[in-house]
Amino acid sequence: VQLQASGGGLVQAGDSLRLSCTPTPNGYSMGWFRQTPEKEREFVAAIRWNGGITYYDDSVKGRFTISRDNARNTVYLQMNGLKPEDTAVYYCAAGRVIVSTVRSPNAYTMWGQGTLVTVSS
Repeated sequence: VQLQASGGGLVQAGDSLRLSCTPTPNGYSMGWFRQTPEKEREFVAAIRWNGGITYYDDSVKGRFTISRDNARNTVYLQMNGLKPEDTAVYYCAAGRVIVSTVRSPNAYTMWGQGTLVTVSS
């Protein structure tokens, strides 16, 4: 399954963006990762299939919120208080992950094409 991510763009520091990703395969946890040319792909946030448990990297905790609407087959990443260091290509992913692997890109088997988020200072 090819996931489709959207919602990226160019914003100023302090602004907000909401990323979307579809579809959300049945029974799969969904994650958001980001990558820059200088860094490896890094974990941002994840949500379990039933939406009851979420995980965040410390760098985005309190600013980003992941949610999913299984009826709409969509997962969202609401990003508030954006900072220049949030600039990256954001990828959504799906996987049958467990707690110990939720932050590892290798645990996810389906990926979207990425959407670019650029935050200017």
